[in-house]
Amino acid sequence: MRKSNFGYILILLLSLSCSAEKINLSPVGGMSLQSSSYSYSERKNLIVYSSEISNLISSFPKFKNDAVNLEVVNLKYHLKDYIGAIESYNINGLNNAQRNFEKSYKKLQKLRKYLNADDDQVLNRYLVRIKTNMTFLESNISKDPASIK
Repeated sequence: MRKSNFGYILILLLSLSCSAEKINLSPVGGMSLQSSSYSYSERKNLIVYSSEISNLISSFPKFKNDAVNLEVVNLKYHLKDYIGAIESYNINGLNNAQRNFEKSYKKLQKLRKYLNADDDQVLNRYLVRIKTNMTFLESNISKDPASIK
């Protein structure tokens, strides 16, 4: 009797002592709101606009053109870097990610001529929404280290 109780207690302790990481459903990763680099309104805008970009990244469609799909993968990677740099207030990383994003964006604009009309409209709609949200992020997040609150 004592051996079976001891076994149950041992199994219970082992299952409770195992640590589990916090589940994160965002495709980009969780944002740390404990950073004091941004004011409350800046953090709120950061969450709103970066969430929209994350949703666009996760729902980006596949196209029939392999070159376009490859460049979309690059674009997604640069967007994730961009959001990560904003969250960590890494100005150099932000500028680098933005330059890489712009290169990928321009390359996609050139590749659009190889898509059919429907795919071209879908790609354009995604690119416009991403660019709009990035503009909102840039206009609401100060890049001046002296203005950190």
